[in-house]
Amino acid sequence: MAGLFRNVAARLGQVTGRVVPPGTIPAQVARRRQVSALQRRELTYAPELDGQADPGEIVWTWVPYEDDPRQGKDRPVLVVGRHSRTLFGLMLSSQGERDGQRHWLALGPGEWDRDSRPSWVRLDRVLTMREDSIRREGAVLDRGRFDRVGQALRAGYGWR
Repeated sequence: MAGLFRNVAARLGQVTGRVVPPGTIPAQVARRRQVSALQRRELTYAPELDGQADPGEIVWTWVPYEDDPRQGKDRPVLVVGRHSRTLFGLMLSSQGERDGQRHWLALGPGEWDRDSRPSWVRLDRVLTMREDSIRREGAVLDRGRFDRVGQALRAGYGWR
């Protein structure tokens, strides 16, 4: 168990794209308001292409690898919530092997991928991102697909 908390603390210590496994946030790492916002896990849809990342938008940001949080890559992330300047998101992947895998939901193609490849969203890994770590807005996910993500999060992960 101690190893798990060291691993979580190491992930949360990243400068950008802090990783927060569902249901675990050491209080000493995050401010109380951020903790309560994530623990409620309320899903919000409020996209506005105004230069700020909003829930329902897909943005590009640096995401650390799970097996080595010191490394990572720039990737699309679906913003599902916001608290002040902190964003909560779910990463996307265009790797076809994700199809049918546990914790991944098919989204299909979208404007966030310049080659219009199908994408999958990872449901079991919540990212916290500083607003200033977002490289660019990629696209707005349509309400129907966002609602499908919400249904999966409510059914399998206790979101509201």
